[in-house]
Amino acid sequence: MTAAELLKDLKNRKYKPVYLLHGEEPYYIDEVSDFVEHKVLSDAEKGFNQTVFYGKDTDVMAVLNASKRYPMMADYQVVLVKEAQDMKWGSEDADKKGINPLLAYLDNPLRSTILVFCYKYGKFDKRKKTYKAIEKNGVIVESTPLYDNKVPGWIEDFVAEKAYKISQQATFMLAEYLGNDLSKIANELEKLMLNVAPGQEISLKLVQDNIGISREYNVFELQTALSKKDVLKANQIVNYFEANPRSNPIVLVLGNLNNFFSKVLLYHYAKDKSPQNLARELGVNPYFIKDYEQAARSYNYGKTMQIISYLRECDVKSKGVDSNTDHGGLMKELMFKILH
Repeated sequence: MTAAELLKDLKNRKYKPVYLLHGEEPYYIDEVSDFVEHKVLSDAEKGFNQTVFYGKDTDVMAVLNASKRYPMMADYQVVLVKEAQDMKWGSEDADKKGINPLLAYLDNPLRSTILVFCYKYGKFDKRKKTYKAIEKNGVIVESTPLYDNKVPGWIEDFVAEKAYKISQQATFMLAEYLGNDLSKIANELEKLMLNVAPGQEISLKLVQDNIGISREYNVFELQTALSKKDVLKANQIVNYFEANPRSNPIVLVLGNLNNFFSKVLLYHYAKDKSPQNLARELGVNPYFIKDYEQAARSYNYGKTMQIISYLRECDVKSKGVDSNTDHGGLMKELMFKILH
């Protein structure tokens, strides 16, 4: 079951006695958790019938004691375990001796309890008996990271669901600048929506003005300057980055450049260089194909491979390995290697 399917069931009051939300992408786990916490019970019911635990501050027995209670003046009670990856789950080896209380409960959960485990930043071990017991009597949702080429579509869907619009350029700038961190993207989009009326469009200018992206000096302009081998412009941008490190951290710049030149490498590999095929192979909108064509003309296959190697070397040095050079100096050295 997907998070969207689960939310649909919850909105229709189709409940299961136990849920396991796990995976490396926290956004969907938080989305379901927030709905359960704020929407399943009425405000009047929550006082007696809702218990919220945090994994590092609780253990299995505390969760089970709460789960075994019956609701008061309500059809259901909610037991929500946030950050369940930090909880002391106990040893499943105890099941061999018939003394594993968690498995005993999961085999026959109380139907009037909605028990939700939010296991974030990693996958729950599917080999464990706990997983199999929840799978048998409840619902499991695995929240996986979104591939980079799927992020623009996700942004458009998110904005449309909120009854707003967003320009294509704004969509791709957000996707490139923020990566695939859905929680961060959603947070930035919600802030942008405060500046436009419902139904209106979120423009590129609005993104640049409100998310700390300089119109003239940003990583996308740096990519363009490098593609054209514009030495003056590339160095002007790097100097700006050096003067504004908080707005342009080296890890973000290197990540974006690595992503860009990796796609230039894919361009060199592609046999069919039609815009439609390249858009599919590179995972970008056809509108941006011209940028990769320009870069491929400026840097042949061998040079592109070298550039990716330079980026990795710079990334290692930026973390203090075999280098005492500051980040500004590292970026200037990198620009020289790329452009010459």
